[in-house]
Amino acid sequence: MLKQRVNRGFTLVELLVVIAIIGVLVGLLLPAVQAAREAARRMSCSNNFKQLGLGVHNYHSAFNQLPIQKSGTGLPVGGTTWDIPSGSSNCEELSALVGLLPFVEAQALWEQISNPNGPNKDGSSAVRPAMGPTPDNGTGNSNYGPWNEELQFLRCPSDPGTGLPAAGRTNYAVCLGDSIVSSTDGPTSWTLYKKDSNAGQMARANCRGVFVPRQTAKFRDILDGLANTVMMGEIVTDLGDRDIRTNPRPYGATADFVVNPAQCGDAAYINATRPQFWATTTALINSGSIGRGYRWADGNPVYTGMMTISPPNTAACVMDEGAYDHSANALAATASSDKRYGLMPPGSRHQGGCHVLMGDGAVKFITDSIEAGTQTNPMVALIHTTTAGLSAGRQSPYGLWGKLGTKASKEVIDSEF
Repeated sequence: MLKQRVNRGFTLVELLVVIAIIGVLVGLLLPAVQAAREAARRMSCSNNFKQLGLGVHNYHSAFNQLPIQKSGTGLPVGGTTWDIPSGSSNCEELSALVGLLPFVEAQALWEQISNPNGPNKDGSSAVRPAMGPTPDNGTGNSNYGPWNEELQFLRCPSDPGTGLPAAGRTNYAVCLGDSIVSSTDGPTSWTLYKKDSNAGQMARANCRGVFVPRQTAKFRDILDGLANTVMMGEIVTDLGDRDIRTNPRPYGATADFVVNPAQCGDAAYINATRPQFWATTTALINSGSIGRGYRWADGNPVYTGMMTISPPNTAACVMDEGAYDHSANALAATASSDKRYGLMPPGSRHQGGCHVLMGDGAVKFITDSIEAGTQTNPMVALIHTTTAGLSAGRQSPYGLWGKLGTKASKEVIDSEF
């Protein structure tokens, strides 16, 4: 007797159902996978910040001071102003990250910088000064090897920026407080003259953050408490896409801007359908190698500075005036737009906010919605001998965010962040 043959294969309908189910599952899993990857990148970014925080504390233990933002070897022989590129001196343009190198396991790079004749990035040789030339594109400085090193502990894995036209990028910047004035020169003039009373008075009034350009700072200066004061913040590097966070627009006179910093993000200059980007008609400063976070060794705010004025991930701007001449009651023109005073908020590619490093070494995630006061309020601003905004010593007008950026304003942090 013949047995009936049973077909045990799948029908076409069954196969299509299985494929459809697999497609749905993949569609559901992909966002979870992406979220897991971003969580890992965010954790790695936070770990980098913890390493930097430990390095800052070890530096302070060794030298009883913080690494100086905008330090170096002064003007070259015959030099006129610090804002002119030089191949024979760094004009005190170096960021605090340079001095931090031996304390974050980058001793080899520090040896190249601190000794003369550091290697060029193209392998050629050249006569270079100890501590390097100015960290910019002038007089062949773009070929100086150490300034072009891409240091992994300065890079957040969530930021895709890489390569030219940047030199060595950084996603971490020092906190300069809640005022833009004196953020490039500190208590010095444009000739780096350090005994000018006007420049000193300006710095005392305006430089309210942990780091003061071209001036020694110590933990003892942080009277508001290390755990209540932002020491560094995360920044986004420029991708050449007209991002309002990374490609600053020139605003105009500093004295006009400080009375209302909300003017930086004026809707008239922003793309109406893509509010994270400038309108195509808006003039911007980026050209060549100028861009947010483009040079880790450069102490100017565009590259390695951040302020607690506007909340994270908001617009960046630069002002027309930069340094002050100690011998004249006037602003001195700077050589390049990246060496001007600027409103430089922190930011990141993470969703909803960015990391900050507190004075005690703790890493916090600050949301974009942090309470930042009224953005149309003037900032503390002593320009030469004239109070252009709020007078010195005033409480920060930028809410909890502003309080976190000031080190000695006797402000009580009474909110969670």
